[in-house]
Amino acid sequence: MDNELAAQAAADRDWKPRANQWAVAITVTLATFMEVLDSSIANVALPHIAGSLGASENEATWVLTSYLVSNAIILPASAYLTTFIGRKKFYMICVVLFGISSMLCGLAPSLPILVFCRVLQGAGGGGLAPSEQSILADTFSPKDRGKAFALYGLAVVCAPAIGPTLGGWITDNYNWRWIFFINVPIALISLYLTNRLVEDPPHIKREVAKSAREGLKLDLFGFGLLATGFGSLEFILDKGQEDDWFGSRVITFFVVLCVVSLATLILWELHELKIKKRPILNLTLFKRKTFAIPFVLMFVLGFTLYGTTVLIPQMVQQLLGYTAELAGLVISPGALCIMLMMPVVGILVGKTDPRYLICYGFTMLSVSMLAMHTFSLQSSFRYIMWIRVLQASGLAFLFIPINTITYIGIPREQSNDVSGLTNLARNIGGSTGTAFVATMLTRRQQAHEAVMIRGLTPGNEAFRNQVNRLKGLFHGGGNVAANGFGGQTKGSLHTAQAFIYSQLHRQSAMLAYMDIIAVFAVFCACMIPLVLAMGRIRPPSGDSPMH
Repeated sequence: MDNELAAQAAADRDWKPRANQWAVAITVTLATFMEVLDSSIANVALPHIAGSLGASENEATWVLTSYLVSNAIILPASAYLTTFIGRKKFYMICVVLFGISSMLCGLAPSLPILVFCRVLQGAGGGGLAPSEQSILADTFSPKDRGKAFALYGLAVVCAPAIGPTLGGWITDNYNWRWIFFINVPIALISLYLTNRLVEDPPHIKREVAKSAREGLKLDLFGFGLLATGFGSLEFILDKGQEDDWFGSRVITFFVVLCVVSLATLILWELHELKIKKRPILNLTLFKRKTFAIPFVLMFVLGFTLYGTTVLIPQMVQQLLGYTAELAGLVISPGALCIMLMMPVVGILVGKTDPRYLICYGFTMLSVSMLAMHTFSLQSSFRYIMWIRVLQASGLAFLFIPINTITYIGIPREQSNDVSGLTNLARNIGGSTGTAFVATMLTRRQQAHEAVMIRGLTPGNEAFRNQVNRLKGLFHGGGNVAANGFGGQTKGSLHTAQAFIYSQLHRQSAMLAYMDIIAVFAVFCACMIPLVLAMGRIRPPSGDSPMH
């Protein structure tokens, strides 16, 4: 038995793919970029989709929600499903499902059919990112893994920034259906290359062979709990602010359902481990500091990345009058900065303690948030763009080192579990960040507005003087009487008051954005002590069966 285990360990250690490892990396990154891009590309097309299919914009948001819910369910289950059919076959099935459902989304004649097709698309897309990450972890040696994750990071970090701009351009110049049709040729190319270049390592083949011998024993109860728990969580995050959170019975019901499902899932998975069965979620990974802490860091990365990617375009459109295309352009240089920095970080992660890179990344994020706190209604395009570039320079130092650390000390056969859970952390973090921005913006704006409006009374001399000046601008002169607004026409008075209120509304919105940015800054700064709590981590070197 010992000789057999030693032979398996040697086979795992010596295994290398027959194809060039960088060809494999580019192949799997292609489909993942397509999937991550699709999670944000439909955002700007919602009004067009609603108008074309005879639905309200509120109903059209299910095009986004259905995709995210389905995606969140498959992400943590992808490692479990791989053990039954093999990673390569599972990945190819996901590509096929994503491609076919994309074509059906483009052909959908009604909103219900489009939503159903988006559910299928989310299920296919949910298995792509974790499968790619585990493929890269097995294909590259520990010392080269940082460079491989740099390529993967380009897809995951840049795609959300490019998505809204590309989606807006396609929708304006062609038709919203083409944001789905463009996935089809990419899926076909990815499918062909995957079939030719990607192969399963020995430990995956052993798991599939073991499953074949023991028969197909799907943990349907565990999968049902997982689907209910994470599906409910994604629904809550996406619809919470829209339905006023606990003011809605529907949201309250799903919160209770989510908590009960996830708590039961944890107990069930621990029971499955006790009786030596393959759990859907490998909770034993959280015993390691080098996994548990990076899991939190990946959540914060998703929270910050997606939160600010929503916040900045929304702020410049709402308060500065930017078009959708210009709003996309203001954050695009940040994506370019990440593209330039990722290869540098990929090299550095193999030469220095990854913790220092992560600390630098969170420090730069905090500094950039403090710089964002200087935004005003007079901020220029160039100023906002360069602050976003400063923020992006910090993001580039986070993704690769965090991913690299999560695989330290992990056996190869658990690489799929690691990739599934870390991608889940990033996605749930992104949804939480987006929900946080939407909720805080509404509530903090109302709070600031309530404080500011108290001074806008006829007894306030400054207010009366301002109305006087505006009256002169709108109607060519005239003074407000000392005892109030007597002697003025109602029209001129209302025009002046409406203008002042619109300015107050903009100022209160800007203050709300500043509050959100301050929370982001503190949140990122608090991660630095957590990073150092992992203890010293040596740069990876050589080949090892352990990650």
